[in-house]
Amino acid sequence: MLDNLNLIEDYNTSVSRYIDLLRGEVQGKKACIITHGCQMNEHDSEKINWLLQKIGYEMVSSYEESDLVLVNTCSVRHSAEDKVYGQLGILKHLKSVKKDLICGVCGCMMQRQPSRDYVLDKFENVDLIFGTNNVWKLPELLYRYTQTGKLQIDIQEEKNPLNDAIGADRLYPFKSYVNIMYGCNNFCTYCIVPYTRGRETSRTAESICDEIRSLVHHGTKEVTLLGQNVNSYGKNLTTPVSFSELLRQIADIPDLARIRFMTSHPKDISNDLIQCFKELPNLSNFLHLPVQAGSNAVLQAMNRKYTREDYLRTIDKIKTVNPDIALCTDLMVGFPSETEADFQDTLDLVRQVEYDTSFTFIYSPREGTQAYNRADQVPDDVKHDRFQRLIDVLYPIQEKKNKAYIGKVVDVLVEDTSKKNPDRVVGRSDEFKLVNLTGSKELIGHIVPVKITHANSFNLGGELCQTKI
Repeated sequence: MLDNLNLIEDYNTSVSRYIDLLRGEVQGKKACIITHGCQMNEHDSEKINWLLQKIGYEMVSSYEESDLVLVNTCSVRHSAEDKVYGQLGILKHLKSVKKDLICGVCGCMMQRQPSRDYVLDKFENVDLIFGTNNVWKLPELLYRYTQTGKLQIDIQEEKNPLNDAIGADRLYPFKSYVNIMYGCNNFCTYCIVPYTRGRETSRTAESICDEIRSLVHHGTKEVTLLGQNVNSYGKNLTTPVSFSELLRQIADIPDLARIRFMTSHPKDISNDLIQCFKELPNLSNFLHLPVQAGSNAVLQAMNRKYTREDYLRTIDKIKTVNPDIALCTDLMVGFPSETEADFQDTLDLVRQVEYDTSFTFIYSPREGTQAYNRADQVPDDVKHDRFQRLIDVLYPIQEKKNKAYIGKVVDVLVEDTSKKNPDRVVGRSDEFKLVNLTGSKELIGHIVPVKITHANSFNLGGELCQTKI
């Protein structure tokens, strides 16, 4: 919602004007977005999609049939950057055949000078470059390119309110991502995010709640609040608001069935936030709390600012308040200096906590981070061996946790039809469990009760009990 006169004027000058100028240029043309990375990148792509449709593009999923291709990049791991370079190579060949193809690169990689320079040096087929902080500039950059045929680059270090003022073409009408803050102040020694997303800034609680009310009015049942560290929300506001206070305001919005959030930093999780999992009925019964490692030596080297003992005490508090909560984490193996004893500490912590789900990674050196030039890098073969041993411990625990649901009835927000079976649909339980069930596409967008009949390490299966549709 635009309620600031200066913001309205900026929007009309910097966004609407160029959308209007471009409409005649793109009539009958198609565009495609290739998205890498996290939920924030996915939400940025929703905004880009909205802008391109406003301009007049028909959105398609195939870059081969597109007149404009935008690659929204991620720089968290080296493999993600390599994948982008491979795609740009394919687009380079495509543009040699399809001369009028417009190629753009945006997102986290473009906030980093080394990645940006590499793209400029190796891929002369790229026509547009912008970063994470100025998605709203796309219409202007595209217009300038159509008028001049010259490469357009615009990178901004600070987030602009116009990024939140533009709309988003939501992937699903019934569930939505909502940015509550941007950037990160933690500077974990392995992480590039503070250098690509910048320092922490929070949106006002009023603007967040207004956006969610509008989403609910248009059919959203579930929102996921996004931030690199949501537990730090509100500290930089003129009138500070804690994350738990924000959650309580959002929970009061009528007809909002589910609230999720990610990601939480263990060092900042408060007792009041933990109490929210007991007191707020529409706060999802799921918590993503990345531990990264179970060794104090490794946690200190990572600059995580908590010990394994701190983390386990937090887990005990959470389980005391809500014994049935589903826990998820991030785990990294092969961080520089990690010994076999350190790795065993990680396995021991996993066995103690018994996570429902996990995101597991092999450490990837990122140029520009503090850990990049460390001399005590772990050999690749050791990393891969530890990774395999980690999932050999994780997966049986996850299977045990999932099989405990057999015979229970859970509420599932149905999201899509099954790719393997047209007579089945898939969705997520309140605990973020992936659930397959027999049903038709008419169930999509509805929360329905499902009796769980089978399970494995990765998902649940069940039958529809009843429906009020």
